[in-house]
Amino acid sequence: MPESGRICYDAFASIAARHGFPPDVASIDAATSLVSRLIAHPGFFSAVAECDGRIVGSSFLDERSTIAGVGHVTVAPEVQDRRIGRELMLTVLQRCAQRKVAGVRLLQAAYHYRSMSLYAKLGFDVREPFAAMQGNPLGLRFSGYDVRTATEADVESCNALCLRVHGHDRGGELRGVVARAGARVVERGGRITGYTTGIGFYGHSVAETNDDLQALIGAADAFAGPGFLVPMRNTELLRWCLAHGLRVFVAVNLMTIGLYSEPRGPFLASTWY
Repeated sequence: MPESGRICYDAFASIAARHGFPPDVASIDAATSLVSRLIAHPGFFSAVAECDGRIVGSSFLDERSTIAGVGHVTVAPEVQDRRIGRELMLTVLQRCAQRKVAGVRLLQAAYHYRSMSLYAKLGFDVREPFAAMQGNPLGLRFSGYDVRTATEADVESCNALCLRVHGHDRGGELRGVVARAGARVVERGGRITGYTTGIGFYGHSVAETNDDLQALIGAADAFAGPGFLVPMRNTELLRWCLAHGLRVFVAVNLMTIGLYSEPRGPFLASTWY
């Protein structure tokens, strides 16, 4: 795991530096911690690539819900351009085929044209761009919008909301976050009108209106990782974030294979989808 963590950091850092961006993962220790958690998590499929008896890359597949999410496909900088990334992607796609998942999605850094080209060759379609927003917590509360910690009793309502917006729920992911008291809901008029598994790179959010989503963002204690992912098509929400002092860290593209429905309401994506 330490070697996979180092490779994860080095791969992100080298590609980001080449394009003049800060890395998605802050340090080798942070990358090692992330990789260790993903390998140990029963809801993720992990694959590693070996060359000459040593690990040179890894990839992960989020299998917690109806849609599978590909993330953190990394290859050691010294052995890039040898089709290792392609083989890692083929491995996770074969896993998806074996499990007969309805759809596969990923978020791809917009500046990294080569990864976009690889994913397109493998059958992924570009759906829409997102802005990763970062900054200080806003500490906002809105009258009539009550934000609280989500409980198991809220999961059904949250799943129904996600189904209305996306055409599928993310119940497997949601339940895991609820179990460790990491999810929040917003209530308006005595009913749940939005939820989040975390306002940050690894959490997703769904809401009935932008006001509901803004209440969740405003109540967040921090924006984990490189930030939270706002669909650029949601210009009202994007401008609201900018007006409140948040900045765009990086732009990413949602790419998909299989089941995909145009969203029918406000949402924030996670790094998985």
